[in-house]
Amino acid sequence: MATTTAARKTKTRPVTRDHSRSRIAESNIPATMQAAAIDRFGGPEVLTLHTLPTPMPDPGEVLIAVDTAGVGVWDAEMRDGSLASSRKKFPLVLGTDGSGVIAAIGSGVRRFKLDDRVYSYAFENRKGGFYAEYVAVSAKMTAHIPKTLDLEHAGAIPTTGLTALQGIDDALHLKKGETIIIHGSTGGVGSLAVQFAKLREARVLATASGQDGMDFARRLGADMVMDGRHGDIVAAAREFAPDGVDAVLGLAGGEALERCLDTLRPGGRLAYPNGIDPEPKKRPKMHVIPYDAVPGVHEFDRLGRAVEAAKLQVPIAAAYPLVDAAKAHERLAAGLVLGKIVLRTLQT
Repeated sequence: MATTTAARKTKTRPVTRDHSRSRIAESNIPATMQAAAIDRFGGPEVLTLHTLPTPMPDPGEVLIAVDTAGVGVWDAEMRDGSLASSRKKFPLVLGTDGSGVIAAIGSGVRRFKLDDRVYSYAFENRKGGFYAEYVAVSAKMTAHIPKTLDLEHAGAIPTTGLTALQGIDDALHLKKGETIIIHGSTGGVGSLAVQFAKLREARVLATASGQDGMDFARRLGADMVMDGRHGDIVAAAREFAPDGVDAVLGLAGGEALERCLDTLRPGGRLAYPNGIDPEPKKRPKMHVIPYDAVPGVHEFDRLGRAVEAAKLQVPIAAAYPLVDAAKAHERLAAGLVLGKIVLRTLQT
């Protein structure tokens, strides 16, 4: 059973006078915290609220009092075991990214001070994920949030923002005036990729599902939008780029993506994040670039500049309290999510 906030505040970790390990906020950090975790792999119902020890940062880490955690399909794959690594220690706290304020700082960290507003991405973090009141993560995978974002919207984008920007800039090297199909434009990654492509002054043909999805993609700035499930992608692309499109960013696999590839010009580029299922088939005269989002100091600096330059809209499809993490996963499984689902700890 979850303990109350008042009860947890009476059970605190005393502020240490030994600063060789970490700098601690003046207000004591609770010895335990609430976290949404699993004790076994399974459906959304296995994701329940736990009372767990609050992690403390090692010399190169920071402790974040979490405000918002992102909810992604990769979290669901970790929950059901399809993305399980050799690390199978239960209870397993899910969550690859989020935002909050610095509550403690490892002795080797100089880039942050207590109470800084930050966001972070740490895949399979060794001290637990972001579905928690506190998370201890590497300072190298943490950054000050862009000035244009609040904590909630910043917490929605570390994974998706890095994936979108690195797809546009590092994988595709998209240039001014080029044409691109963003296939799967309305999800957490796609909704940001459309805006980053427009920031680079490219022309964007976005695929979406249904009228709501198409209207959503238009609001994000796409030059042309079509229904990726029922529309004629090849005909739309011929109208959009008669000589063939320069690039495709594939954010969903399957037959619709294969039809997008039919529209590439000779020498065109396809980029897709690793994990797209099924993977697209390689073709002659097509450059194929699978990639993973990479967090780091330089990478977060670039993301922050792009967020501010694009005046980025971060669409949040739904926000759930931490206790309803299972409901958030049920909503994710229902599909047709326009933007990103998040969890709020509501403690900051």
